[in-house]
Amino acid sequence: MKILFIAIFSTLTFSCNSAQNTTNPKKKNVEYANSINAQDLKKHLYIYAGDEMEGRMTGSKGQKMAVEYIRNFYKKEGIAAAPGTTDYFQEVPQSYFAGKREPRSSENVVAFIKGSEKPEEIIVISAHLDHVGMDKEGNVFNGADDDGSGTVSILEIAQAFQQAVKDGYPPKRSILFLHVTGEEIGLYGSRYYTENPLFPLENTVCNLNIDMIGRIDPEKKENPNYIYLIGSNKLSQELQDISSEVNEKYTQLELDYKYDDPDDPNRFYYRSDHYNFAKNNVPIIFYFNGVHEDYHKITDTPDKIEYDLMAKRAQLIFYTAWEVANRENRIVID
Repeated sequence: MKILFIAIFSTLTFSCNSAQNTTNPKKKNVEYANSINAQDLKKHLYIYAGDEMEGRMTGSKGQKMAVEYIRNFYKKEGIAAAPGTTDYFQEVPQSYFAGKREPRSSENVVAFIKGSEKPEEIIVISAHLDHVGMDKEGNVFNGADDDGSGTVSILEIAQAFQQAVKDGYPPKRSILFLHVTGEEIGLYGSRYYTENPLFPLENTVCNLNIDMIGRIDPEKKENPNYIYLIGSNKLSQELQDISSEVNEKYTQLELDYKYDDPDDPNRFYYRSDHYNFAKNNVPIIFYFNGVHEDYHKITDTPDKIEYDLMAKRAQLIFYTAWEVANRENRIVID
């Protein structure tokens, strides 16, 4: 009787659990992407690009406050520090900035979600955490678009991936959330990372780099539903194809490749942190809204950000990372 009772009880328990699972279907990536929203981005950016951060000049008090804000977010969300860091910080020594006026030590901030099936393969999502500080009169260069927009977008993208992990759907490949310092003074933080990688660069599947996605290029005023993509097929046509496919399916932005023109005088391909990955044969996409009248001025403030559009652009990046992380085969370098 006891054996029979246990068998019946086990069957009933299994049946109840199965019924419970059917009432809680697996969340889709759309639900995680939709958690990246204008309200949360705005909340972060008004703090991150506020006057209290003093323009986040590399090595300054304001920049130290900025990295603490980023680190505290990851701690609160339960997203792990990347292996090889000191409590999320990859220290960049003062000597690395030799030759710059008043060189000071700084740090990259690096968080990590381990892949469930191919943890050794790494997708890097990056943005620079610094800006240009203050002028002699004490005016703050807030850098809301440049690159507060990229920084807080990564926080929201990381939170979306972490919710998937909590729900039992971790990415197959690992995701590295890389906030680099010293971009404005010469791409220092990303160069330091690629010279001292926490994971071998040959295992880095791609770099999705976000540098200014919160504003509208005056040339696009009549059609603001766009994003410039730079370098997306220079090393992997498959990466660009994935980007196009997820955009067509989910976000329907105009993907503008005008700055991929080799004769473009702006040379944006060489001017942000993705370049240090690309020159090491890592496929990249650089997400960019173009320049505007407040670029590198004290008027680049949080009140001028197009938050709904910024959220949509960040969702595109999330969808692209999700697809690259979870597809069967690693993208091909060609």
